[in-house]
Amino acid sequence: MSRMHLHILGICGTFMGGLAALAREAGHRVTGCDEAVYPPMSDQLRALGIELHLGFDAGQMALAPDVFVIGNVIKRGNPLMEAILETGVRMASGPQWLAEHVLHGRHVLAVAGTHGKTSTTAMLAWILESAGLAPGFLVGGVPVNFGVSARLGRSAPGSPFVIEADEYDTALFDKRSKFVHYRPRTAILNNLELDHTDIFPDLAAIETQFHHLVRTMPAGGLVVVNARDEALQRVLQRGCWSRVQRFATKREEPGGLSARGEPQAFDVLRGSLKLGRVEWDQLGEHNQLNALAALAAAEHVGVEPQAAAASLGRFTGVRRRLELRGEVGGIRVFDDFAHHPTAMRTTINGLRRKLEKQQLAAASAAGAPRIVAVFEPRSNTMKLGTMKAQLPWALEEADLAFALQGAWGWSVADALAPLGASAQVAVTVPALVAAVVAAARPGDHVLVMSNGGFDGIHEKLLDALGRRSPAA
Repeated sequence: MSRMHLHILGICGTFMGGLAALAREAGHRVTGCDEAVYPPMSDQLRALGIELHLGFDAGQMALAPDVFVIGNVIKRGNPLMEAILETGVRMASGPQWLAEHVLHGRHVLAVAGTHGKTSTTAMLAWILESAGLAPGFLVGGVPVNFGVSARLGRSAPGSPFVIEADEYDTALFDKRSKFVHYRPRTAILNNLELDHTDIFPDLAAIETQFHHLVRTMPAGGLVVVNARDEALQRVLQRGCWSRVQRFATKREEPGGLSARGEPQAFDVLRGSLKLGRVEWDQLGEHNQLNALAALAAAEHVGVEPQAAAASLGRFTGVRRRLELRGEVGGIRVFDDFAHHPTAMRTTINGLRRKLEKQQLAAASAAGAPRIVAVFEPRSNTMKLGTMKAQLPWALEEADLAFALQGAWGWSVADALAPLGASAQVAVTVPALVAAVVAAARPGDHVLVMSNGGFDGIHEKLLDALGRRSPAA
């Protein structure tokens, strides 16, 4: 492979940052720019020695790279993008460059779905790693088992590459979903809900993109699909030319994968046949289903379910998925990437079940510890207010809910009104921190949910809790 210089616009996003890491590992020179930088991606890029430029000034044309790689956050009117278009220099979208220079010739295992992509991708990569397959991967987060979000792995022809397959559009000049570029031989379809309403008018439009993905797959491929999801069944009814492995099936359904037991300790069944057992620290039924999907996909590349299930016992999760950031005065602060109402509810429910289980194990007569949810409506879908009516449902299992009000044209306080006095809204992060600190008490679990940096609120909460007087 000839070496080239890539300059990546939007390099600090999880996908583009992972692409940068892969290009660097492959021996290319990588530079990049973005308007904001926050962990964990900023830490990873710095560790790789990648030169970062703040902002998108047209002066970066002087870097004269072989190709400008354009992230999907870049819009018309961006000074650097306008200069690229005006001069006609070579450019490519991130998915296009990845498909041509990394994925070509590999056995691609793509993980798609509204929820659970990152965790399932990390699980699948870990299963293949434990089996000695040395997979390449690109994950929209940092799996703790690996410590990086992306790597090339063994790059021989046909070797596995596991990729988180996003349905969001590719670039300003390519409005197809990213995942149609990946040409997977194995695809997981975890679930499908309305999301990304800034680019998709309705659920049917997203189903069409998922069917485009199915149409790229060979007859010898495998589609691993959630049997409980009606939208995914509609996708397959449009036509499927590959073998299908369903999971989350009823146990009497022959050939389907199901789980028997609690999410933290369960048997994996195909019909009534036990294939293996998973015992791990991951929370919630959603992770149980993610595990079934990963096991089915791994089997397609030759990993026996019994060995795959055993390896999940050593899976340690993904950063920003119920990640404990610190504890002060008996108050624990967690970070989670949840930003869609369903993901928020699922995260809170998983934490609730864990706390109730701990309470039962301790034979405690006291009430379960409180969950204090802190939420930032940051995604484009949330800013549009499309899902504001679902916020009370998403947060109702928390004991207290705190949210940030931004300049997005709808009232978070009005949306949370059904929660009554258990919900509070602030217009700045410092005010939000003050409100949470005033309400928090020893034993509380403060769960911060955002798909961005949230202005470093985790450390601000811990600092403020540390400065709080004992009497408070």
